[in-house]
Amino acid sequence: MSAPTTTGGWGDRLLSAVERAGNRLPQPFNLFLILFAVLAVVSSALAYAGVTVEVPGADEPTAVRGFLTGEGLTWFTANLGPNFINFPPLVTVVTLLLAIGIAERTGFLAAGIRSTMGAAPRWALPYAVGFLGVCGSVMSDSIFIVVPPLAALAFAAAGRHPMAGLIGGFAAAGAGYSTSIVPTSLDALFAGITNAVVPAVPALEQAADPVTPLSNYFFNVVSSVVLTLVAGFVIDRVVEPRLVRQGVPTEEQPDPDRAGQDPDGGAPREHDHEHARSTTLDDAERRGLRLAVVALAVLTVLVLVAVLPPGSPWRNDDGAFLPASPLLDSIVFVVFAYFALGGYVYGRVSGSVSGFGDVPRMMGEAIRDMTPFLVLAFVMGQFIALFDWSGVGSALAVAGADALESVGLTGLVVIFGFILLCSLLNLFIFSGSSMWTLMAAVFVPLLGILGYEPAFVQAAFRIGDSATQIITPLNPYMIVLLTFVRRYEPGAGLGTLIARMLPFVVPFWVAWSVVLLVFVGLDWPLGPGNATYLDGGPLE
Repeated sequence: MSAPTTTGGWGDRLLSAVERAGNRLPQPFNLFLILFAVLAVVSSALAYAGVTVEVPGADEPTAVRGFLTGEGLTWFTANLGPNFINFPPLVTVVTLLLAIGIAERTGFLAAGIRSTMGAAPRWALPYAVGFLGVCGSVMSDSIFIVVPPLAALAFAAAGRHPMAGLIGGFAAAGAGYSTSIVPTSLDALFAGITNAVVPAVPALEQAADPVTPLSNYFFNVVSSVVLTLVAGFVIDRVVEPRLVRQGVPTEEQPDPDRAGQDPDGGAPREHDHEHARSTTLDDAERRGLRLAVVALAVLTVLVLVAVLPPGSPWRNDDGAFLPASPLLDSIVFVVFAYFALGGYVYGRVSGSVSGFGDVPRMMGEAIRDMTPFLVLAFVMGQFIALFDWSGVGSALAVAGADALESVGLTGLVVIFGFILLCSLLNLFIFSGSSMWTLMAAVFVPLLGILGYEPAFVQAAFRIGDSATQIITPLNPYMIVLLTFVRRYEPGAGLGTLIARMLPFVVPFWVAWSVVLLVFVGLDWPLGPGNATYLDGGPLE
């Protein structure tokens, strides 16, 4: 029998209120359409009122331009396509997902995960699950489907509670989603959005270091290690003992009334094949993984041979790599090459790829899977473009910076207030790209005026964007997780999941914030060529 679920308490009432409020929010596409309409009206009202703003670095005051004017309407009709196509994340995200699609669909990424978990000793399993969950965002959203059931299998095989692996894998993947020890498409996406809003303040564009997919890399590596340890500790010392105390079954329970259905009693379960996979690789998979690693080692040598010589064309005019160089501009190519080569070699050796003709098919499937993002990027691109063109973003940034300075909130208090705001909004806006588009448009210029590098603001956003997404009912993967959980607890509901996830939220939030404080206090670079503060301090 599963442990009874307590209902009717203040916690359940609070979570029900959050769910009701969240369900009233429009879908992201509709949300940005509404925001675009609001921005159109606001910009027009400010323009008709003759509002101007003293933008740092500008020679003269900048007038706010209105959308509902002749100038605004002609700008929009002439730039509908460019606003979409020039949306910065498209350039890098689409390219990287083509390669990640190869690595994912050949089984290369899943084999690496299965090999890591299968080799971990019993005591280290929670930390292995934490590591794979935290660093698994390289697989994009599929990490929420792949890692939890595999972690449950690994725990069961080691004589530990499979539900601890299931819950821990999902929690680590969600609460640590915005970081990884390797660059991911999310890094490219965030960097593209950040760069898109920096020009709102010309002085910031001149003073700030360029943001690349590696701009938060050092911060991400340290964060990944710390969050792995936190996740492993919570799984081992909090989650698993509580499951044992509650008497949660360690074996899957028969549930004939719901056999073959999802938690809502609808369509057949689509992910049974993921759950049924063994954590042990067969001979072909092991051979494929070994040769893929060899191929990537050879590629690493080739890259080093190309970039290390003093006269390398991948160096800048000063013969260095920082702050900008062709090598940093080639990061997307390097990441693309690693995923594509590793995936293809693994696929050919393991037998999941029959020939090179499978590559365009897999790339096509990757593009098909990202169609919802492409549709969303269309309206996001229009919103960002209008925000920049109208000057409303500059006006909000300058007004906000002045307000914060007037009350003395110009230090790290502002940063942690920003992180907390992101954490709260994350309960209602699950899409990280949607929320960063919204937050970056205001806070990158605002905090830039106060003297913070755009890359630092982006790093702070990662904390708020991830820590709370595992307790919101608006997370669509909670339903997928509930499918797995009900195999052990047929009567479990979303409240059960949220209660099991809560022990991860505060430790992740606090630990990750402490990492940020350490980087600030020790003046460590967040990534190659990216610091916390602008060299010249606050913009004047």
